[in-house]
Amino acid sequence: MYSATGHQAAADGAATIELDRVTRRFGSGATTITALDDVSFEIAAGSMVALMGPSGSGKSTLLQLIGALDAPDAGRITVGGVTITAAGRRDLVAYRRRTGFVFQRFHLLPALTALDNVLAPVLPYRVEFDKVARAEQLLAEVGLGGRGGALPSELSGGEQQRVAIARALIGYPHLLLADEPTGNLDSATGAEVMALIATLRAEHSMTVLVATHDPGIAARADRVIHLYDGAVTDDTEIDPTAAPEELLARINELRQ
Repeated sequence: MYSATGHQAAADGAATIELDRVTRRFGSGATTITALDDVSFEIAAGSMVALMGPSGSGKSTLLQLIGALDAPDAGRITVGGVTITAAGRRDLVAYRRRTGFVFQRFHLLPALTALDNVLAPVLPYRVEFDKVARAEQLLAEVGLGGRGGALPSELSGGEQQRVAIARALIGYPHLLLADEPTGNLDSATGAEVMALIATLRAEHSMTVLVATHDPGIAARADRVIHLYDGAVTDDTEIDPTAAPEELLARINELRQ
């Protein structure tokens, strides 16, 4: 169903995302918490969408469900034409290999070099591309060409996040899920990282879904979906011709 080969990835292209009445609860009885409540929306292939909302609104839960790291209690999730909520274990493993994840905490292995950290997701698998060449290419694309031998401790926070992005792309993903990817970075470095993600989205033919609190980051997206208490409260297309201050004003309205 899914393949980690470059040839198959190029043919598959970016993924569409469809959620139909998705609900996720934690706990039971009087202590039940509804993290997502009857959420439905569609995301077009190749788009970059920002998820906004206060802490506890369901952003991270939503990314985990779309990434098949968790399963909903009700509803259907379809990605790239495949209903992952009905998929078997083997298909879910293959699906996760075609999905890139970037987190607020970089989660780099401290004893491994930058190159080996990028290689780590594909090392256990047989693939039809040169793993080392692919990792070196990705490091060059994120601006770290020639730094493959550096340990994470020898890199700045922004550089570590660039390594994490390269690692997320190693398996030719059709979907990139980023959970507060600039949360541990200063504003200037965070803007650089998001500009990089936007550039790589087009170059690698991916759909990108980013959870963020930062309206400046959200303004780089094609669309902003706002969550509150597990429900979608606003869904706004971003006008790329609008003035930056107009975009920020509209996005700040969503945060009220």
